[in-house]
Amino acid sequence: MNDLKLLLTVAVILTVACSFPTKNENNEKPEETAHPVSLVQTEPSMGEKIYNQFCMVCHMKDGSGVPVLNPPLIKSEWVNGDKDQLIKIVLNGSEGGKYPVNGETYTNAMTPHNFLSDEKIAAVLTFVRSNFENNSDEVTPAEVAAARESNGK
Repeated sequence: MNDLKLLLTVAVILTVACSFPTKNENNEKPEETAHPVSLVQTEPSMGEKIYNQFCMVCHMKDGSGVPVLNPPLIKSEWVNGDKDQLIKIVLNGSEGGKYPVNGETYTNAMTPHNFLSDEKIAAVLTFVRSNFENNSDEVTPAEVAAARESNGK
């Protein structure tokens, strides 16, 4: 029994002693220990959040769309092409069957998203233009504002 008491006493002393930071020779604070790299994904960008809220239901998480119904965003000429045209699609929506993508015509209409702010439209379009195997430059809120102004929406 005395051995068990001795062992527990040593364990408590070591636990307490190890919890206090030690000083180095120069009386400096001890270095912080590095935290292991987290495997948890970082916070999604505003553009990704907007995509997940308004676009993913039709264009899918991976941007693949739905055959015959909703066009893919992957390597799409609409996504990577004229920014003004892309912005106006988001502002005005589209009628089904009007926009051929990669040689296929899609039948679902797209709802206008002109209720989104210029900043949110710019963020989601920048997200789409830099994901789904796309590598196009950003869309700015000023470009959205100019398209909205010329569009009347």
